[in-house]
Amino acid sequence: MNSNESVRMELFPGVLMSGEVLIVEDESAIADTIAYALESEGFRVKRCTLGGEALALLREGGIRFVILDVGLPDLSGFEVLRRLRTFSELPVLFLTARSEEVDRVVGLEIGADDYMAKPFSPRELAARVRSILRRTERGGAPAPPRFEVDEAARRIRFQGQALDLTRYEYQLLRLFLVHPERVWSRSELMERVWAGAEESADRTVDTHVKTLRAKLRALDPEADAIQTHRGLGYSLGKQS
Repeated sequence: MNSNESVRMELFPGVLMSGEVLIVEDESAIADTIAYALESEGFRVKRCTLGGEALALLREGGIRFVILDVGLPDLSGFEVLRRLRTFSELPVLFLTARSEEVDRVVGLEIGADDYMAKPFSPRELAARVRSILRRTERGGAPAPPRFEVDEAARRIRFQGQALDLTRYEYQLLRLFLVHPERVWSRSELMERVWAGAEESADRTVDTHVKTLRAKLRALDPEADAIQTHRGLGYSLGKQS
């Protein structure tokens, strides 16, 4: 699977994806403090000290939130965010030693979700991260998302309940979720999900789509997530 699919899944309304918080901070003492505060709240974290390294990690995927220092050794945090916004809308919280209003305004205008000046309260920072994630991943709605993907556990929940999926069912549904509304031909699905398998594309794909539909409808009789496009293939319809 494409390595940056994880980032794209974050942008799909109705899907909440488990992932790491990336701390981009070159002062180790500050990064240690942030990491401890977030891990105490149940977050998984990843760390780096350079803007270029951060962009490479973000393109690889698996990141859920970015805490970004403005004063990095190679690129400014502002430049990192400008480049990030060319391929992702992940939530970003800026950290800076500067508290001037103009810096806060610039950061927010180029796409940051929040801004904290050093020194700051680690507990407040963790609370802001959780609040921003609630707002951006669920749109402020109290209801849980229709699909929730936990890549580490290779598990997908639907309507708040875990789906009992085989290996190929998981990979097939995950591919649909990563590319909402894209129509996949049977041969494309065979190549992406069953790479190297010597089976009939029609029989294999159709059978797995049928079992996936049955499992979704067992939890929601009105579920019609996987759509058939006659003569073309299958897609996952846009979720509410």
